[in-house]
Amino acid sequence: MYVMLTQKLSKGFKSWKDMVHENKHKLEGFKGRIIFAGSHAEDDNSMVVIMHYDDKEGLMAFKNDEELTKARQEAGALTETTVMTVMTEDALLNFPS
Repeated sequence: MYVMLTQKLSKGFKSWKDMVHENKHKLEGFKGRIIFAGSHAEDDNSMVVIMHYDDKEGLMAFKNDEELTKARQEAGALTETTVMTVMTEDALLNFPS
């Protein structure tokens, strides 16, 4: 399942990106992959993430992981601004390749 996440940051994108690298094992455990993550060109504190999870259980494990939520907050993620939208599986990926 594909998920789009939008979120505000307080420490810029690099801090969040570093946190993701430090928590790679968590994402792997949730059977999740980041397809794209980046900040807005004019606002390094606004970001969009497109993720893919093998199943809903992985997404829910990510969403409910208190340790990871704390790490995200410490990296500057303003988690109260997070909006997660489940996307359709009928999508274009890497087109044209």
